[in-house]
Amino acid sequence: MNASPEMQPDDVMRVKLEVLRREHRDLDDAIHALQEKGTADMLTLKRLKKQKLSLKDRITVIEDQLTPDIIA
Repeated sequence: MNASPEMQPDDVMRVKLEVLRREHRDLDDAIHALQEKGTADMLTLKRLKKQKLSLKDRITVIEDQLTPDIIA
């Protein structure tokens, strides 16, 4: 067995991707909970939605890096 204990760059990116997706889901859940309770002010909701959008952008970048380009 010559398996290296270190992760390959793609594996690291996949782990980061999963972490970002989990954070994105958590933010989505928090936004929905605040909206349902009606306790959140608009500024807080706007800030959380902006964070969620930023995470989505980072997720898209990593997905693009992991997905090989297909020349049609």
